[in-house]
Amino acid sequence: MPFPTTNAAKELPAINQILTSCGQAPVTTLDQTNPEVAIAYDTLLQVSREVQAEGWTFNKEYHYEFTKDNNNEILIPNNIIQIKLSENAQNRPYDAVRRSGKLYDRQNHRYTWEYSPIECDVTWEFDYIDLPEPIQNFIKARASALVSSRIVGDTSQYQILQQQEVQARAFAMEYETQQGQFTMFGHPQGQQNYYQSYQPFHALQR
Repeated sequence: MPFPTTNAAKELPAINQILTSCGQAPVTTLDQTNPEVAIAYDTLLQVSREVQAEGWTFNKEYHYEFTKDNNNEILIPNNIIQIKLSENAQNRPYDAVRRSGKLYDRQNHRYTWEYSPIECDVTWEFDYIDLPEPIQNFIKARASALVSSRIVGDTSQYQILQQQEVQARAFAMEYETQQGQFTMFGHPQGQQNYYQSYQPFHALQR
């Protein structure tokens, strides 16, 4: 029986790359009755979530607004991996965590909120096919190493795949640094070029 996914046609090439990396034959459909396919597919989803949980420029948002429902509660969408209150004056008296699919205030021991909207910093989980290509490649490389250890058990093959995983992560980190425009001096959220280097002509203006 095929997997219940609407992305099967686009995820199939990734599964075949994982299988061929482990020395297994490629397949034409994502059939869960095939144990090797099932392991490869489950591993791909597992690694995809783990990698996205690290928080990257493409799936993190700051000061994202949530609106409370009729019960004065904040429901958290299923595709949010991490959530925390944004740092602002309005949120300062509260301490929120995710609990039972809702935003729970640990400071006041309740699910209800007195104000809305509430700004939160979130990490989203996207479908594998919607991820940037360097991140996809990193996920495939890590999944290939895991699948190799699970269905093949060849130490030499596993070591080779681990080396490929390290290289793929390096490319992913290069992509991340280019997208994030990071600086060792840091900058406030929503601002760029926070650090202003010394410019001699400013002294001459005095």
